[in-house]
Amino acid sequence: MVLENIQAATKLIEDHSVLEMENLFDLNKLSGKIINEESELIPLMTSDDEEAINKEKLPKSLSILPLKNTVLFPGVVIPITATRNKSVKLIKAANKGDKLIGVVSQINNKVSDPKIGDINNIGTVAKILRVLQMPDGNLTIIIQGKKRFKIEKILFEKPFIKAEICEINEIKPQKNDKKYNATIDSIKDLALKIIDENPNIPSEASIAIKNIHSNTFLVNFVSSNMNISVSDKYKILETDSHQHRAIECLKYMNIEFQKLSLKNDIQSKVRNDLDQQQREYYLNQQLKTIQEELGSSSIHKDIEDIRTKASIKKWTKDVKNHFEKELVKLQRINTQMAEYSIQRNYIDLLLDLPWNEFSKDNYKLDNALRTLNKDHFGLKTVKERIIEQIAVLKLKGDMSAPILCFYGPPGVGKTSLGKSIAKALGREYVRISLGGLRDESEIRGHRKTYIGAMPGRIIQNLKKVKTSNPVFVLDEIDKMSIGNQGDPSSAMLEVLDPEQNISFYDNFLELGFDLSKVLFIATANNINNIQPALLDRMELINISGYSLEEKVQIAKKYLIKKQKDNHGLGNDAFVLDNDVITAIIKGYTKESGVRLLDKKISKISRWVAKSIVKKESYEHKLKIHHLKDILGIGLDQTISENNDISGIVNGLAWTQYGGEILFIESTMSKGKGNLSITGNLGKVMKESATIALEYLKSNSQLLGVKNQDFFENNFHIHVPEGATPKDGPSAGITILTSLVSLVKNKKVKSSLAMSGEITLRGKVLPVGGIKEKILAAKRANIKQVVLPLANKKHVDEIEKKYIKGLKFRYVEKMIEVIKFSLEKNKL
Repeated sequence: MVLENIQAATKLIEDHSVLEMENLFDLNKLSGKIINEESELIPLMTSDDEEAINKEKLPKSLSILPLKNTVLFPGVVIPITATRNKSVKLIKAANKGDKLIGVVSQINNKVSDPKIGDINNIGTVAKILRVLQMPDGNLTIIIQGKKRFKIEKILFEKPFIKAEICEINEIKPQKNDKKYNATIDSIKDLALKIIDENPNIPSEASIAIKNIHSNTFLVNFVSSNMNISVSDKYKILETDSHQHRAIECLKYMNIEFQKLSLKNDIQSKVRNDLDQQQREYYLNQQLKTIQEELGSSSIHKDIEDIRTKASIKKWTKDVKNHFEKELVKLQRINTQMAEYSIQRNYIDLLLDLPWNEFSKDNYKLDNALRTLNKDHFGLKTVKERIIEQIAVLKLKGDMSAPILCFYGPPGVGKTSLGKSIAKALGREYVRISLGGLRDESEIRGHRKTYIGAMPGRIIQNLKKVKTSNPVFVLDEIDKMSIGNQGDPSSAMLEVLDPEQNISFYDNFLELGFDLSKVLFIATANNINNIQPALLDRMELINISGYSLEEKVQIAKKYLIKKQKDNHGLGNDAFVLDNDVITAIIKGYTKESGVRLLDKKISKISRWVAKSIVKKESYEHKLKIHHLKDILGIGLDQTISENNDISGIVNGLAWTQYGGEILFIESTMSKGKGNLSITGNLGKVMKESATIALEYLKSNSQLLGVKNQDFFENNFHIHVPEGATPKDGPSAGITILTSLVSLVKNKKVKSSLAMSGEITLRGKVLPVGGIKEKILAAKRANIKQVVLPLANKKHVDEIEKKYIKGLKFRYVEKMIEVIKFSLEKNKL
């Protein structure tokens, strides 16, 4: 059996020529190779072999071979590769003699030329079974351990160590020692478990363990093959008692088994993870091959491009997880299916939206004010509000943007003001026209399941500007209407609520998007048309109409230059003086803003451009008499009624297009005291007429009117321009004055206009639109204006130079209006 083992080991060494220098060949691997290649070749020792070894006598002296990395145990066969000159000389000399050598382990394996102090003094006598010359020049021997020995005295150290030795007595257990036998059984069982658990040891090695019948050799064999340090192995070898040696061996085996179990547990977990990754990789490679065969290899490139883009997005954890799920869904969809394009559009939207990406605000107040003044004339209140907002942003660094609503007549610069604010803040500018919008999906978007689905306008525009904090102008918010597809104004409630828009939900996006940093600016002509809940969410800023003087300045500073640039004209192409501009405003425009004035200047610019191209001569400095040839016949201007007929009064009205002069006339005819009203009047205005007549009846004595006049005559009130709807309570005092003038047959003072609401108690209540009404009075050459006392504060806010030439009379009671307005003498 030993000879067969030697032959097998020799064959293995010849097949595997690369061996560690003087290192122990891992006997686990060696045994495994032998068993795999020749199942009968298992390194066993019979009882006869052990008895023969015990009977052998040791020589008095031996050549000592130090080993770096192993310990030789009695009965064990191991191969050793020798590279040191001393070792080679020792082996060659011993092989020529009795083939016996003394094998000891080094105390320090880093010493290349060990002396007596560098080796352990207990070793194992070994017999050289075979010597092999390897192709690389090294010498490999196969040796078998015989008996333990102890070094008594060193005889010489050159050319190799030789020493006197003595045999060490073995303390053997009793034949029927139960403790020893139990220890041996435990060693055998544990050895089988280790072979079972360790994938590096072939399962056939268990056959070798089961066929070892010598308890002493079992301990030596297991100790030699354990994965423990040289010092631990030496500790087992130097133990004289077989009982203690077996216990030491079992102790180290238990430690090794625990380490092996822990290692296997860790490897099992790692292997499961790796197996899953390998499985996914394998499936992905198969999928890639299939798709390449189908001509869809570009999909993989698209997916990789998408992942590259996604890696730089500033997503929250929830958005990132959602994106990964949607991307996996995209990979599963066939590119030929309609769902693929919908899913791809959705992925692209997630990638293109500016998640937590903000443009840097410009906090320089001087620069902001300079920008606003450059683009717009006047608008002091609005500019102050924007400067305040920038100041707060500079102090706090971050805050939810307010929702501003600019309301006023057309052409006063509400929309363009939003663009100037964006420029002042250094933000991107977005404008959405809401006029006539009646589909809720335009705001919230459509669900992905619909064909042609797309996000709402809010999300679409954020995608375009690529920042989450632009200036967003919601133009004509009062023009939204309710349709069959829902109420868009209700959908705007979430957009324009600073408490809710931190997570605005779009039906297509299916995720909350933060709109809290967007500066929303809404524009409207008439806030009465806006839903109350929506109106409550906005900060209202009134932009009233411009006075004549303001319009002249706006034309000189902005409009003329703009139109010259638009028409390719130089600065000296034509000149408009103040009087000419004033003539254009009075004769060709009738508005609170400057839009129509801008059109007239544009027409002048076109006329000049035509003259230049046709090489016609014209006066560069245009005069008033030129306007008729260029602009045609002017508009009929509204002027105050100053005739000598009683019952006619100039009223002041506010419309969404600005202030207007409202003529009210009344007549009296024989009848029974009936009241009739014409002129396309609204319900509120009709009620004002009824209140005025009833007040007049109940206070006839106070007003000096005959009571029977109200029962013998019918009264008719008419407001000209019957095609124009008119409503509101502000014509109350005007109607009352008209009726009193009629019944008392006294005319109203010339160049007088009035506005105010009345009550049955005779009080005059405040009204709105004061600035627009005053501007309308100036356009109509009114000299005196009667207003409620509570509106005095609104007049005080207007710059004095714009109301120059107007006199104001403030009243609290209707009797004051009558006394001031009527002439003293009857007609």
